[in-house]
Amino acid sequence: MADLAEGDKAPDFTLAADDGSSFRLADHAGGKVVVYFYPKDDTQGCTIEAIDFTKAAPAFAKAGTKVVGISPDSVASHCKFRDKHGLGITLAADPERTAIEAYGVWAEKSMYGRKYMGVDRSTFLIGPDGRIARAWRTVKVPGHVEAVLEAAEAL
Repeated sequence: MADLAEGDKAPDFTLAADDGSSFRLADHAGGKVVVYFYPKDDTQGCTIEAIDFTKAAPAFAKAGTKVVGISPDSVASHCKFRDKHGLGITLAADPERTAIEAYGVWAEKSMYGRKYMGVDRSTFLIGPDGRIARAWRTVKVPGHVEAVLEAAEAL
């Protein structure tokens, strides 16, 4: 598990995206990228977060920032999730957890006293220099997208 901090070089990754392309972080060098990791398509918190990022997509674009959401779900699951909720952001599939583990967001979680492994909801703002400008871990969804947008605009 990686213990990435602000200022660290962001690990590169290439993942299949919901639009049929591959999303490769290195392809966005020189620009700003928000990489947000979420546990599962079409669950309450993940849906709210994806809708919030979609609503803010024009403001992120204006700030010169690309947004990509990553979960262990399949591309087919992402497509269904995108279509059901009218999402307008890139969703990348990481069923092998390569990016998830590279960013250190695969963690032990607990629900109703049961421990299990899953994605710790986390967001990374990567600057034009390819380094992590800001990192948010164990994210609470309300107000999160606004905080990320503010950081992207300030970068």
